[in-house]
Amino acid sequence: MLNFGRDYTRSAAETRQVEKNTIVPEKNGDSLIGWPDYQRGQVAIVFSTLFASPIRAKVGDWDKICYSTYDEAHRVYLDQLRLYHQLAESKPDHFRLLSNAKDLRGHMAEWQTPSKDGHPVGLIPLMEGADGIRDIDELAEWHELGLRMIGLSWAGTRYAGGTKEPGPLTGDGRRLLKAMADFNFTLDLSHMDEQAALEALDFYEGPIVATHVNCLALLPGFSTNRHFSDRALRGIIERGGVIGTVPLNTFLKTGWKRQGGSRREDVPLDVVAAHMDHVCQLAGDASHAGIGSDFDGGFGLQSVPPEIDTIADLQKLTPLLIARGYSESDTANILGGNWLKFLQKSLPS
Repeated sequence: MLNFGRDYTRSAAETRQVEKNTIVPEKNGDSLIGWPDYQRGQVAIVFSTLFASPIRAKVGDWDKICYSTYDEAHRVYLDQLRLYHQLAESKPDHFRLLSNAKDLRGHMAEWQTPSKDGHPVGLIPLMEGADGIRDIDELAEWHELGLRMIGLSWAGTRYAGGTKEPGPLTGDGRRLLKAMADFNFTLDLSHMDEQAALEALDFYEGPIVATHVNCLALLPGFSTNRHFSDRALRGIIERGGVIGTVPLNTFLKTGWKRQGGSRREDVPLDVVAAHMDHVCQLAGDASHAGIGSDFDGGFGLQSVPPEIDTIADLQKLTPLLIARGYSESDTANILGGNWLKFLQKSLPS
């Protein structure tokens, strides 16, 4: 929305048409999401990301959402959270913020009633990289504004090692986690270096998930610390967490690279089902696997399995999971029920 001016009340197809002959498809890929696509895919809730990259990770002049100081990070993240509030207030038929379990129950009850006009999509804010939290005393304000989930890292932060920047949980990280537990924030381990994630699993007393991470065991020779070993995945499972699988070709096939503006078709959607199945095999049940699409991230149509045109096509995972022996109820849990159960327990009452 901020980098490219996207209007997510439009369909993905409309956004692609608007962005035709611009730099956006080259830099970010063709859009995969939009309100009409959420309706077709029965996507009732998304984790609405607060994200800015440290200036050292800036990838071009078009990459506007960066920070070089903690004060800048705080301002950028706060502006993004306010943007979600503005979106919900200005487009209440399209989006709404969900702050507690009561909101969640009412929202999902509404989605059970068919409507020719569609339903608002619920937004649960998730901070990806915690450098926007300058001091633990600010957590009360963030919570009051509706933030419910916090990931300590994207790249490394002063709180923990992160993607491509390994390192442990720091003293500041431990202090932040201790304070987060007082508000029962959900800790998102995605992007944390595994050493830091394992330490956080032992240390953090609140709810824990990995919203978008894949299984390292299925990615031999993967070149960075972006994904988790079975040891870390088991730790999340043991803590009652959910692990969201990312349908990004780079995260599904070691060494995959996008070739210019073209779309390669060598990573089938069944590989996504394989990662979900791996989580279920580790757990011994189908209660901890979920979708972690990351479709608002820095990739698009050119970088996902060929069966996917928009987020609505994630429904195509159903027959793939059933073919692997999962029941219809198990499949429904993997495609959303597990996240709903987790949120019902972890959100404020």
